Amino acid sequence: MIESLHHPSFTVDSLDRSIPFYRDLLGLKLEGVWERDEEYSRGVTGIKGAHLKVAYFTLPNASFELVEYLGGKGVKIDSSTNNTGSAHVCFIARDFEGLIDRLKEAGTVFAGEVKTIPAGGNKGKKIVYVEDPDGNTLEIVASKPS
Repeated sequence: MIESLHHPSFTVDSLDRSIPFYRDLLGLKLEGVWERDEEYSRGVTGIKGAHLKVAYFTLPNASFELVEYLGGKGVKIDSSTNNTGSAHVCFIARDFEGLIDRLKEAGTVFAGEVKTIPAGGNKGKKIVYVEDPDGNTLEIVASKPS
């Protein structure tokens, strides 16, 4: 039986481009960056020629991973949230408005517009979908109702 969720992960084209977005703009704490050789990477992923570089982030009560394929690189997929198999990660923002301003100033792509959640456990909180530098969808939700 599953005990808990360890971490979500996105595959990115370049950690050099993605790390500053997640660390400096979103404020995630970078724990480290490690390479995984081909023998290990292929053994785990089953992908011929796989050679991975992994960035690992921590935040309160969670962790998050970015993976760059140095070898065995695939193709960019359409990760629109209405496509089967797509995924997104939701982050809770303490200073929602401040983060939104920083994302806009940085030229971040907004998939939609800021809305207020109308019902359920997050009723009254602000929400928006944005894209990371590779087009991966991030859901940002305010920590408190406005």
